[in-house]
Amino acid sequence: MLALREGSEEAFTTLFHRYKLRAEELTQETFIALFRAAKRYHPSALFRTYLYAIAFRILRSDRRKSQFRAMFFGSPAAADAAVSSHTEDSIWVRRALAKLDVTDREIVMLREYQRLSYAEIAALFEIPVNTVRSRLFRARAALRDLLDPPSAQTGSAAQSAAKKSPARKANSHDRRPA
Repeated sequence: MLALREGSEEAFTTLFHRYKLRAEELTQETFIALFRAAKRYHPSALFRTYLYAIAFRILRSDRRKSQFRAMFFGSPAAADAAVSSHTEDSIWVRRALAKLDVTDREIVMLREYQRLSYAEIAALFEIPVNTVRSRLFRARAALRDLLDPPSAQTGSAAQSAAKKSPARKANSHDRRPA
C-alpha cells in the first residue's frame, strides 16, 4: 500500500489481483442474497438502501468468519480496507476511524463517504433515526478528540482541570469555632 501511495502502478496491479477475487465473491454473495430475498422486499425505502443492507450484512458475516479463523488458525495478512490517499491527513483520519467502535465507524462511513441519509442508515441498522444522530454526534466528537494534536490535548486538558477545580475560598461557614 505504501508503494501505491507513492504512485507505483505495479503495486496497484498486485493489490488489484490479490483482492479482486474476494471482492467479486462478496459481490456475488450479495446479489444471490438479493435474489433470494426478492419476495420479502417492501419498497418502503430506496432500493440502494436495501441493497446496501444486504451487502453490509454479508460483509459483517465475512469479517466475523475471518476473525474466527484468525483466532484458531493464526492471523492472515491484513487486508487493506480502503484505498489510501496521497495526503498524510487521510492516514490520520483512517487511524482515528479504526479506533472507533465498529458500529460508530460504520455509521460515520455510511454518512460521510456514502452520503446516506439518517433514515437510510437507520433502516440499515434497524435502529431509530435519533439513535443514528446521537451515535454520529458521539463518533464525530471522538474523531475530533483523536485528531487533535497531542500538544493541544495536553494544553486543553490542563485548562479544563484548572476550570473544574478553582482554588477554594474560605467562607465564614467553613470555619469551625475552636
